Amino acid sequence: MQNDRKQDFKEEFHDYPFMTDAQRLVNELNVLTKDPQFSYVKARACARGDDRVDKDASRTLNEDFNPDVDGCESFAMKDGSRCEWASGQFRYRAAAP
Repeated sequence: MQNDRKQDFKEEFHDYPFMTDAQRLVNELNVLTKDPQFSYVKARACARGDDRVDKDASRTLNEDFNPDVDGCESFAMKDGSRCEWASGQFRYRAAAP
């Protein structure tokens, strides 16, 4: 099952080799979402500790962030990809620029 997911990811994003930075952060943050004590504050702290995150671009991306409406922040990566919050699925996902 795990190999199937890896293969699906490779096929879906084969034109976007830079997506691996966003996908790595997505994997880390999605582990946190399973914690009953999960909050956007914990997600933000985890992302800010990641050297691949472009903090200035993330700040701009989240200018109108409202935790009551948006749930969690999205993060811009230095390679141009994004780690976005998928509120309806209660998880993060990687996105191309």
